[in-house]
Amino acid sequence: MALNPELIRESLGVVVEREAAITPHFYERLFARYPQVRPLFSRNDPERQQKMLQESIVAVVDHLEEPEWLAETLGNMGMQHVDYGVTAEMYPWVAECLLDTLADIAADQWSDDYRAAWEEALGAIAGLMLAGAAKREAATS
Repeated sequence: MALNPELIRESLGVVVEREAAITPHFYERLFARYPQVRPLFSRNDPERQQKMLQESIVAVVDHLEEPEWLAETLGNMGMQHVDYGVTAEMYPWVAECLLDTLADIAADQWSDDYRAAWEEALGAIAGLMLAGAAKREAATS
């Protein structure tokens, strides 16, 4: 996995300078575009859910140079998400909404290079989570 941690961190810094809490904007966009996912989030209150996602994003960005950590952590998250009702088709929806949220917040400071770095990272993240999901599904079938 050849990610670009420097561009990911730089772009996240640009975003957070403008808006520290990105996840409320993300969820607003996700639920507007894909209202069918809203019931999957009924286990937690919105503020707790937003905090968990924000912490997960920071943790992944902090460990971008640690493939073992990413594989284990994201694989486990993928396993958990099966239990929440998340399907493979939903992963691109999340990536799309997160990318658009980051780009909107960064506004004129967002670049094609930032988008490419995030697309690559989100693809890798989804792949690791889907690998974990596949393990969970295989174990329960």
